[in-house]
Amino acid sequence: MRSPDSPVLTIDGLIKDVGPLASLDGKMLRVVSGLSLVAERGQVTALLGANGAGKTTTLECAQGLQKRTGGSVSLLGGDPDTAGADLRSRVGVMLQDGGLPPSARPIPLLRHVAGMYQKPMNVDALVERLGINQFSRTNVRRLSGGQKQRLALAAALVGNPEILFLDEPSAGLDPQSRQMVFDLIAELRDAGMGIVLTTHLMDDAERLADYVYIIDGGHNVVEGTVAELLRHHHTADSAITDRTLYFDAPGGLSLNGVVGAGLQVTESRPGSYAITGAITPKDLASLTAWWAERDIMPASLRLEARRLEDVFLDISGRDLR
Repeated sequence: MRSPDSPVLTIDGLIKDVGPLASLDGKMLRVVSGLSLVAERGQVTALLGANGAGKTTTLECAQGLQKRTGGSVSLLGGDPDTAGADLRSRVGVMLQDGGLPPSARPIPLLRHVAGMYQKPMNVDALVERLGINQFSRTNVRRLSGGQKQRLALAAALVGNPEILFLDEPSAGLDPQSRQMVFDLIAELRDAGMGIVLTTHLMDDAERLADYVYIIDGGHNVVEGTVAELLRHHHTADSAITDRTLYFDAPGGLSLNGVVGAGLQVTESRPGSYAITGAITPKDLASLTAWWAERDIMPASLRLEARRLEDVFLDISGRDLR
């Protein structure tokens, strides 16, 4: 675990039990088991995990929404379990379901929320930045999913927090709104805000996160910057980056012996090929020479590095939960 100079959140050995549960003969169920993480000011920290991994429970304990069973949590230097209004006023939380009153209209709602804080953000500027004026006359229950997400983000920010918790911030957003939200998150990070992000969209995490924690079974599995995670497998004996070479060519080609034995060759549909593994320049030379001998010119060709989603699936598995 990192030891930053100015953490906004430090979790050390978090334990959370729930129950007792009838399905466990009245015993408690441990959903978080010794999890630790640190989130810094001026960084986006992503917490990733499959359904049931414990990430939501972890963040609810960090926010003081659930009482922890064991371990310690320091939120802006205080304990969220005993926090008063002074600490809570420095924290912004955007829930995936928004938690917004259905009959309210966006701008009056934001002005009401802003009135609860001593130094709120400028409501008009926030409304303009997130395009909320486009649907300001519509009450919450009639907003689209993406509009609710933008309003929920504004409500989390209007208090001018030092740390911002974001749960699936781009869910339901169209491409333009998604880009706008990403740009705003980058600006807030650069201005020194600490941002803790949870998402199922690995592209979002790869694009936004400065540091990533992947959890499974209620405890840490791996952590690092996106670049560090992409450079290495989760197994200690592998330090070569996986890549995938995609190309379109005549269907039914047999590439056995053409590329290295450790590479996986698949044909997802007739004529669409993918070669995955630790591809080397020698593999590329062998493949292109093989094409030349048979007068094959691929219709398309691209080489992609290992993605964060690949790392996540290697760690959390590919089975549904």
